[in-house]
Amino acid sequence: MTTPDMPYRRLGRSGLKVSVLSFGSWVSFGTQLDTGMARDCLAAAHEAGVNFFDNAEAYAGGESERIMGAAIAELGWSRESYVVSSKFFWGLTEGVNTRNTLNRKYLMHAIDGSLERFGLDFLDVIYCHRADPDTPIEETVEAMSDIIESGRAHYWGTSEWTADEIRCAWDIADRRNLRKPITEQPQYHLFERRRVEREYARLYEDIGLGLTTWSPLASGLLTGKYVDGIPEGSRAALPGYEWLKDSLTDERRNGQVMELMTVAERLDVTISQLAIAWCAANPNVSTVITGASRPEQVVENMGALKALEQLTPKIKHEIEAIAKR
Repeated sequence: MTTPDMPYRRLGRSGLKVSVLSFGSWVSFGTQLDTGMARDCLAAAHEAGVNFFDNAEAYAGGESERIMGAAIAELGWSRESYVVSSKFFWGLTEGVNTRNTLNRKYLMHAIDGSLERFGLDFLDVIYCHRADPDTPIEETVEAMSDIIESGRAHYWGTSEWTADEIRCAWDIADRRNLRKPITEQPQYHLFERRRVEREYARLYEDIGLGLTTWSPLASGLLTGKYVDGIPEGSRAALPGYEWLKDSLTDERRNGQVMELMTVAERLDVTISQLAIAWCAANPNVSTVITGASRPEQVVENMGALKALEQLTPKIKHEIEAIAKR
């Protein structure tokens, strides 16, 4: 069976259409990939129909943006053919107004720094990478709206904000006729569902919230490669990612993974493809962000489209039963 054509979905209520599977640079760009390999991964994704490419200021201390920008320039894509994003909050330099903040001063510096590293005139989507309890939400909403009005970005959203924080930001923008947040970027996979399926439930209809979800494979747990421990060269073996070890070697979770592998085998797909497809099957998800360190992994991830076509109500019920044990 050949891989189906890439579907595209609107990002929330905006007119912007994004590929249901997208490509992100977290962990890999700068940590594992140089510009050459990043270029090959981006090319493989673009060839499969991916048009949304996710990044963040903090990824590899800014190097991820530089690598992605250089790789895209080498590929020579027309600017209208792709959607690129970045996220701001953590900051890159030490200082009271450059770390863990969403104040106006930081955000105005952050967008300019990001554009310089990418080598672009504008970004398509920018996110507040986390909420900032020390800055009034009004100040953040106004700053993000002003960035949009200046032409340095087209849309804005949030990442890992609570439903109350998102609604507050949207209401402020609505009352003051400012640019509203259109999307949220939460973690979402078979073992992490509460926020997407319960906390945000009212927001999809009430404000038209779109989702660009991350970690569909639960940081690698849903690939099945941690069933027998942590293999050399895996993400959990990388310096700085020791915090993942306990969750990736959880005995109960890995037992569930083994059961899910039997479902995937029946459908003639990999467990990774099944897990990505399960996320994409949620109609409130605009795009599922995938990652890879080799073009071959990109191609395999795109095979989730084949799995998506096979997710009948019966199969989804079986997957749900396994995940809830």
